[in-house]
Amino acid sequence: MFNVTPIPAFSDNYIWVLSTEGSNSVAVVDPGDASAVETYLEENNLTLEAILITHHHNDHTGGVAELTAKRNIPIYGPANSPFEGISNPLSNDDTIELFNQTLAIREIPGHTLDHISYYSAHKKPQLFCGDTLFLAGCGRLFEGSAKQMLDAMQYFSSLPDSAEVYCTHEYSLANLNFAAAVEPSNRDIRTSITTCNSLRDNDKPTLPTSIAEEKKINPFMRTSTPTVIDAASNFSAKKLISEVEVFAAIREWKNQF
Repeated sequence: MFNVTPIPAFSDNYIWVLSTEGSNSVAVVDPGDASAVETYLEENNLTLEAILITHHHNDHTGGVAELTAKRNIPIYGPANSPFEGISNPLSNDDTIELFNQTLAIREIPGHTLDHISYYSAHKKPQLFCGDTLFLAGCGRLFEGSAKQMLDAMQYFSSLPDSAEVYCTHEYSLANLNFAAAVEPSNRDIRTSITTCNSLRDNDKPTLPTSIAEEKKINPFMRTSTPTVIDAASNFSAKKLISEVEVFAAIREWKNQF
């Protein structure tokens, strides 16, 4: 497994630093801010060896040009991305080797059409999912469809419950407030709100979450659950049958929340 450290950036982004024991070589995931990365590298005497991109949005790619101006390192990212800085394009079911560990690539369009995730199937699995899956939430549908995002949620649900989930925004409390509106009787959501409030009060990230936790609290991964179906139907003022309908309704509700 990787050692994973967050670098806070902008108002609510996390740039994830991946490293292994006994080495000063690191990779970063979605470096929107080069200066934050450079400061971290200098303060910890680390060498940047690779960059991983999940999708093209500037808050995930804006630091790439500066970080690679004087470094000849691979820039991994989606093959269909409009971001032109990718040197090593990746498609569904590709794998990459990073610090002697394998990362599996999954195309997860929805938030954007070029979105991918990186998954390490170790004893302690780790998922780097950009802006697709959040703690108790999911990304907005800027380019893709509800069906595509639901497919991504079902892929995440298929991963081991123990998998750590590293998304790239501190949206947890806002997402949990919405999740509580969808399922007001869900005790797991209330417990997560208490935990996340405590972490934020101490200026700590609420991440990573886990697949097991998301299955309990995330309405976008609970679209087959009767309480979520009923809430979505009430919001839509009609009986919803399919999971895609439920997902689309919950996503629209969150947009307005």
